[in-house]
Amino acid sequence: MWNGIIIINKEPGFTSHDVVAKMRGICGQRKIGHTGTLDPAAVGVLPVCLGSATKLCDLLTDKDKEYVAELLLGVETDTQDTTGQVLRERPVSVTPEQVRQCAVSFTGHIMQVPPMYSALKINGKKLYELAREGREVERSARPVTIHELEVLELRLPVVRFRVVCSKGTYIRTLCADMGEKLGCGGAMQSLRRTRSGSFLLSDAITLGELQGLKDERRLGEVIKPVDSVFAGCPALHVCSEHTKLLDNGNAFLPEHTCEGKVHEPGGWVRVYRQDGSFAGVYAYVPEGKKYKPVKMFLEKE
Repeated sequence: MWNGIIIINKEPGFTSHDVVAKMRGICGQRKIGHTGTLDPAAVGVLPVCLGSATKLCDLLTDKDKEYVAELLLGVETDTQDTTGQVLRERPVSVTPEQVRQCAVSFTGHIMQVPPMYSALKINGKKLYELAREGREVERSARPVTIHELEVLELRLPVVRFRVVCSKGTYIRTLCADMGEKLGCGGAMQSLRRTRSGSFLLSDAITLGELQGLKDERRLGEVIKPVDSVFAGCPALHVCSEHTKLLDNGNAFLPEHTCEGKVHEPGGWVRVYRQDGSFAGVYAYVPEGKKYKPVKMFLEKE
């Protein structure tokens, strides 16, 4: 079984679940999960976790994302993008400076009302399922953070922009809200995710390219190891006579390691067996003068 992360460049027409289903066939294993939903029309970076790396899914979903999007001003749809049914059209009479000022006003901490066409659940049912039944329910606004919002190109009524945002941000809703503030309405015309956490579009491959690598028996070349996610954490190696502590997911003492170091309390460290195989992430707890497990990845490559 493969353990690690593959960065997929999702193509239009695929849901995130479609990508996982196809990768199960390509990689020959069931234990695969994605790290954040992309709409079928959206493209770009989708990290996919295999084997023991599926324990990273929640952690990677929490990371900031970067997108390049196109906003079409003057139109409002039921889905907040141009794939939906047009509800209203309005003339566009804004200036480039007004658009730029509008973009600036959306940076920082803002509140967003999740769209009806989303995978969020209300009373156990996904919002998009309710929307397809013609039902609309009240949704509470949620806090999100727009770290950067840069207008890249103005071809009014189209605005192309780059945005860096926190998890849970709906770019469709951002487009609709910007259009509303400009007084003409707006809908998202296109969306490309260019970064998810530390994973870049330049590192991503399509499903077709992945299949080609599988056919050439080179699949392992694009699988990033689990411990690469924690590259910024210091490393410790547990001596071979104490390896059983790791294999059982137990705590260990600093003197059980080859380095014998005590790191900052609460700070994460990468822990390896003496043979170099990754076991998991630990944190030093002063009260017991020991390292305790945070997240274990016990399957060997």
